[in-house]
Amino acid sequence: MNVRTPDPYPGWLSEEDLYEARQRLPMLYVEAIPVRLDPLGYVNEVGLLLTGDNDGRMLRTFVSGRVMYRETIRAALIRHIEKDLGTMVLPQLPASPVPFTVAEYFPAPSETGLTDDRQHAVSMCYIVPVRGESTPRQDALELTWLSPAEALSSDIQGEFAGGRENILRQALAHVGVNI
Repeated sequence: MNVRTPDPYPGWLSEEDLYEARQRLPMLYVEAIPVRLDPLGYVNEVGLLLTGDNDGRMLRTFVSGRVMYRETIRAALIRHIEKDLGTMVLPQLPASPVPFTVAEYFPAPSETGLTDDRQHAVSMCYIVPVRGESTPRQDALELTWLSPAEALSSDIQGEFAGGRENILRQALAHVGVNI
């Protein structure tokens, strides 16, 4: 069972070409951590997707996906946010989006602590305030809105795979949340 979101633009690389490319070069991704802000602009909720993997385990993850050839980072962020959270989520991207970190995933354990068994991937990670209603993607069981303290709890941190819990901690520290 494939738990990945179907690619609405499958023509950019066939599955075989994508497999071959992943074996030869790093793939560029964007990851977005949706947040809701209080009236003063402080993060009061973090949105985390709950998905199932091929082994039936429940995992937490973020909005993420590849950047296509000739696609701007801004366009890739909007495309993946709308694909994963629905078109009514109303992301509030700044005029010039800047990642809070650049994460590097490897197919085997490495010094970064981040793994993706499919590929070597470089991911630009963003915190994206949203204002509308979300409808999680088809392969997500739910989108859970948690307080920063709940998101950083050991129970939730244990539900991430591939070291992504470290990215969440970095994101929250970047916006001044240290619990």
